[in-house]
Amino acid sequence: MARQRFIEGLCAGLPVLGQKVEEFLSTLMGQTATQRDMQQRRDAWMSFQAHHKDWIGKLDRAWRGALLAPAAAPAPGKSSSSLLGLELLGDDVVENKIIASRMALTVTEHVSGPFDAARQRTQQLQGQELAASDVLRPETLCLQLVEQWLEAGLKRDELQLVCDPLQREFAAMALPQYQAMVRFYDEQGVVVSQDLRSRVRRSEPSSGSGILHSGHGQAQGGPVTQALQQSRQALGRDSGFAPTQIVHRQGMGRPMSAMPAGAGYGGNPLVRARQRAQGVMQQLRRLLVQPATGFDMAQAPPATAALTQALVAHRVQADSYYSGLATVAQDYSPQAVVQEVTAVRERAADLKKKADSASEKAIIEVVALMFQSILNEERIPPAVRVWFARLQVPVLRVALAEPEFFSSLTHPARLLIDRMGACVLGFDASAINGSALEAEIRRIVQVIEQYPETGRRVFQLVHDEFEKFLAKFLTDKQGTAKIVSVAQQVEQKETLAIQYTIELRNMLKDMPVRDEIREFLFKTWAEVLAMAAVRHGVQHEATTAYKRAAADLVWAASAKPNRAERAQVIQNLPALLQSLREGLTLIGTVGEAQDTRIKQLTDTLAEAFLSKTAAIPQAHIDAMAKRLSNLEDYFGDETQGDIPLDADNIEMLLGIDTSSIHVIADTGAPVQDDMMAWAQQLPLGNWFTLDHNGASARVQYVWQSQRKQLHLFAALDGSSYLIQLRRLGAYLQAGLLVAQEEEALTLRATRDALAKIDANPERLLD
Repeated sequence: MARQRFIEGLCAGLPVLGQKVEEFLSTLMGQTATQRDMQQRRDAWMSFQAHHKDWIGKLDRAWRGALLAPAAAPAPGKSSSSLLGLELLGDDVVENKIIASRMALTVTEHVSGPFDAARQRTQQLQGQELAASDVLRPETLCLQLVEQWLEAGLKRDELQLVCDPLQREFAAMALPQYQAMVRFYDEQGVVVSQDLRSRVRRSEPSSGSGILHSGHGQAQGGPVTQALQQSRQALGRDSGFAPTQIVHRQGMGRPMSAMPAGAGYGGNPLVRARQRAQGVMQQLRRLLVQPATGFDMAQAPPATAALTQALVAHRVQADSYYSGLATVAQDYSPQAVVQEVTAVRERAADLKKKADSASEKAIIEVVALMFQSILNEERIPPAVRVWFARLQVPVLRVALAEPEFFSSLTHPARLLIDRMGACVLGFDASAINGSALEAEIRRIVQVIEQYPETGRRVFQLVHDEFEKFLAKFLTDKQGTAKIVSVAQQVEQKETLAIQYTIELRNMLKDMPVRDEIREFLFKTWAEVLAMAAVRHGVQHEATTAYKRAAADLVWAASAKPNRAERAQVIQNLPALLQSLREGLTLIGTVGEAQDTRIKQLTDTLAEAFLSKTAAIPQAHIDAMAKRLSNLEDYFGDETQGDIPLDADNIEMLLGIDTSSIHVIADTGAPVQDDMMAWAQQLPLGNWFTLDHNGASARVQYVWQSQRKQLHLFAALDGSSYLIQLRRLGAYLQAGLLVAQEEEALTLRATRDALAKIDANPERLLD
């Protein structure tokens, strides 16, 4: 009855789900994009209009049919034959599983609490675990959603286009149905007993299902194995592949289909990476909670006395180590790294002997495996790996006290190690040894080891200090510092030019000023004021003189009906023209171009001189001059716009040799909003591969301007790339700027640790 109510509730929501997808496609079709994208969106909308009713009907029948047959039949394209547990899957089946597992990840995150409650009560009644293909599982529902989409005649790339909103709406639709199922069970008196796990009969694993097999009887069906089984069923092994995704041709032993993580999935790379990361962390949480009876992911219990004493003893040993460090030459050889790997393993074994609870043993093992992975990363220079090894115990102290370390990618301990690791992955050993970066990492490790408190506070403290150090270190090189200075001046000058233009428009909007004068002030004289402010300062005598010239020009270009005003214009004209020429020279307008501009102005002034129209009141001119003299006081952040970066004029305007700078300015190409947001979130110090004008370069992100309008990347050969914000977003969108590391260091270490536990689950509690 509970299952029937659940499925009927889902099926009742299908028309609304289809409507939401249709609304998304309609909105997407109306957005500006490239011609190719707009055509793709239009085709997807038309296809959905033609086939969505068929999709809703097929999905309704598939979900209702699953009530009669919980154990699903082989999917289309799958061979019934198997060899040594390896099944033959077609590419379409594999791609369907990939997309479905990704969708299920988002849905599971959203419904995890009610789903777990419903699952436990169902298992209480059945006396066994839910089958991997049980219709109550989000991954089963998502797989049927994907399969029926294709059965209805809709295309896979159309599904990828709507995947993000579809999975969100489906999660929102499923949540109340799981909640209603739990309420129904409670009304019927179905209560989960405390010894449920011991009463549940473990289902016999089928060949090739992705369930762990152990050679030890006590591990077979044990809590560690079950945790891994459920994690893998829910997320797909390695959180990048669906179960049994990598398969072999029967009798051949070579891959038939092995798609990379993220393939066949819609959304931008940032979203895909975030969901992969969430999948790994969810798998880790499952693993720790289920075998570690009594482990609370919200609030950790105090560590046992013997383990606490061992951790305190380590801090005392650290004090002694650092007190004698000045007299000992530090060994950064590969042999030293091997010794540190061994020390990590031995230290973990010793601490596990002192741990009394299963949760403590599991945490110690996971942290040790993470640090083994980090120390085995050969791209990190040995000088840094040696110092990373010393963070094992401080991180363990945090992990024992703060379970959030295992559930949050933004825990300060993870962020610190990730930031330090990302910055050093691009340097060789000779470049890092003895450098300021190596010294800073050594200092940070020392502070953490000797800090008297346990917890995130010290990691947050040194993380903030490292970010400040990094901002200075990355721009300390003479060449880079010079380029940063140029870029800062460019942004300041262009920002001021925009703001001066806006303020001049506001001041002149109600004045009878000729169009020729307006255009000159807005397009040319605003540049003069901005350049003078950058070169001399906003209140410098020269800058003030140029501001006054703007007011004088407006007055001189207005009608002069009386003789006294005409005489004053004739008297002041030489000085005004001299100021105008000096200003034009400042921005590089010289020679014939300057003469032409001045002639246009004098012709306009001559026409105004003879005009009989009303003059601009002197009070208005005086008010304008006063406002111009203190114009910067009126600026606000809301006046900031896109900087019109002009690559050809940087050297001329600022007097700097820019031969080693590649200026990549905005071209006006459409850029998605999420790509713009991504461009503004790039972490300093990370390494990228940049494809510019057909040449590929390995670059480090070293600087961003105050308003994040300009971004600087430095290559190892000394060249630099100054990229405007929108162009940076366009490069990310087109895949011309690709991060060299798709995953953070601690996330990759977590993935490696899970793989080792997957292969040998007994080690978690031994």
